[in-house]
Amino acid sequence: MKRIYFDNAATTPVTKEAFGAMLPYFSDKFGNADSVHSFGREAAAALDRARAAIASIIGVRRPEVYFTSGGTEANNLAITGIAEETGAGNDKKRIITSVIEHASVLAAVGRAEKLGFGTACLRVDGDGAVAPEELEKTIGDDVALVSVMAVNNETGVIQPVRELAEIAHAHGALFHTDAVQAYREDLADIASFSDMLTLSAHKFGGPKGAGALFIRGGVKINGIIIGGEQERGLRGGTSNVPAAAGFAAALSENEKHRLEERERMRALCALFSERVAEAGGIRFNGRADGTGIVNVFADGIEDSSLLDLLDMRGVCCSAGAACSSGSPEPSHVLRAMGYPEGRVRGSVRISFGAQTTRADVEEGAERFVGAVKSLRKIK
Repeated sequence: MKRIYFDNAATTPVTKEAFGAMLPYFSDKFGNADSVHSFGREAAAALDRARAAIASIIGVRRPEVYFTSGGTEANNLAITGIAEETGAGNDKKRIITSVIEHASVLAAVGRAEKLGFGTACLRVDGDGAVAPEELEKTIGDDVALVSVMAVNNETGVIQPVRELAEIAHAHGALFHTDAVQAYREDLADIASFSDMLTLSAHKFGGPKGAGALFIRGGVKINGIIIGGEQERGLRGGTSNVPAAAGFAAALSENEKHRLEERERMRALCALFSERVAEAGGIRFNGRADGTGIVNVFADGIEDSSLLDLLDMRGVCCSAGAACSSGSPEPSHVLRAMGYPEGRVRGSVRISFGAQTTRADVEEGAERFVGAVKSLRKIK
């Protein structure tokens, strides 16, 4: 039986382009990018090329791109870094985020509270989107930072980040967006109105452990990993040159096919939704934005049994964010959307990637329908 991978929102396989770009820096060109000799200069040049490639794709200046170990660290750097730099004692003493953010954003906002900041979480509507009007009602001139993700990692719903950024800026606040799942959108456009933007390489065919934070020039921020002058003093530690090279190669490859892939994802999401509806009693969580993520619930199955049976039948998917899979708590995103507990606990996230074919979607949907019908007979 062929295994079908429908968990691309959790991670993706490394592309051959990214793998090839990384290889030399594990062996022949292994120098420390901070060493002054020829091996170090060779590594530093590779790091500089990777930074320049990423900056070009997202339409920012090369020194505005900072490498991190992933999206989680980048989100922490953005939020905790602003909180520590700003300090709670001045006029800007609040941070606003939304209830559907990744755990790394919510945890960093929680840390800011311990530093003396006031915080607020914007609600979402039944479609899973933050309403700009919610921000208008919540914000004031005492807000230092607004952080709202560009595409939700559990529902795939695109957030109105441009409007949110405009509201933040009108009140003198900075705007940060977690764009980890927005790599099929126009990143240069998103960066154009953001003060900080988070990326993670393994979501689009790059290596795990490679992330980046765009910080607009002039934005003052504290480093959270200290003890070295790497990343212009904001992120101490030996530079991960292979990861940076793989990150840049994967993002460059993604950008070549981005528009085509965006349309293909819309088609695959529509196809899957149409096919699984044949089981009857199927509900979809969140607006159908066609970003490659479908969050679905089958009436009458209010626990993890569907996820387990799908795995037994070779369909690999998840109940939500992989970073929260060790937690017994169900999805905070679906709860925030107002769904009853049974629906929250019984929902499944399906996510497609560059290697997902139409045949995979048709076969996966057929197995999904079969699993739902089998479980309903048991119950």
